[in-house]
Amino acid sequence: MREILGRRRRLRFRRKRGPVQLDAALTYAAGWQWPVLPGVGLKAAGSRGDRGRGCACPDPECVVPGAHPFDPGILAATTDERMVRWWWTNRPTAPIVLATGGRAPCAVSLSAVAGARALSALDRMGTRLGPVVATPTRWSLLVAPYTLERLGELLFVKDCVPSSLRFHGEGGYLVLPPSQAGTGQVRWERAPLPGSAAPWLPDVEAVVDALVEASTSAPDGGSRLAY
Repeated sequence: MREILGRRRRLRFRRKRGPVQLDAALTYAAGWQWPVLPGVGLKAAGSRGDRGRGCACPDPECVVPGAHPFDPGILAATTDERMVRWWWTNRPTAPIVLATGGRAPCAVSLSAVAGARALSALDRMGTRLGPVVATPTRWSLLVAPYTLERLGELLFVKDCVPSSLRFHGEGGYLVLPPSQAGTGQVRWERAPLPGSAAPWLPDVEAVVDALVEASTSAPDGGSRLAY
C-alpha cells in the first residue's frame, strides 16, 4: 500500500511540473529573443525496426538523429510566443532548436572529450565564458553573433586551429536543453545565470584565440583538443 501511495505522489508531482520543453522554449524565444523551432525528434519506442533512438525524419542514415529541423524548416524559427506555444502544445517533447546567426547566439563546438579539456584550460587561463551546451558527444560554447565573413577573416590569420572545432553561425542550428537527441540528453554544462535578461555572450574571437592557445600548449607541442 505504501508503495502504491508513493507512486501516486510521484505521478502527481510529475504532473505539477508541467511541460518543461514549452517553458524552456518560451524563455529562449519570448524572454531572450532567441529564434527557435521544434526539432524533428526521435521515433517512438517500439517503432518498426527501431528501439526509440532513430531519427523521426525519412533519412535512415541521419547523422544527427532527432537533433535537426525538418518540418518546419530552419527559416521558420521565431521569437513569437503564440507560435512557440502552438508548436510545443502539439509536440510537447519536441527538441528545441536554436537558429544561430543574425541577432541570435552563435556557437563554437568541440567533441565532448576536447570540450571538457578546453573548459578546464580556459578556466585556468581566466577566460570568461558564456553558457555551454553539452551532449554526450559534443560540447558547444555559445558566443555573440558573428558573420561568416568575420569568421573567415578570423580563421585566415591563424596558423592552425584545433581539428575538433566546429562553427555554428548564420544559417546553422543548435539543439538546446532540455531536449533529447539520438546521442542522449542535451543539458547545460555551464547554465545561464537565472534572471529575465538574456545571457551574456563572449566574442567569438576571444573564444577562438583562447581555444587555439589552449590547444597548442601541450608539452610535446601537439594539440590537446585534437579529438
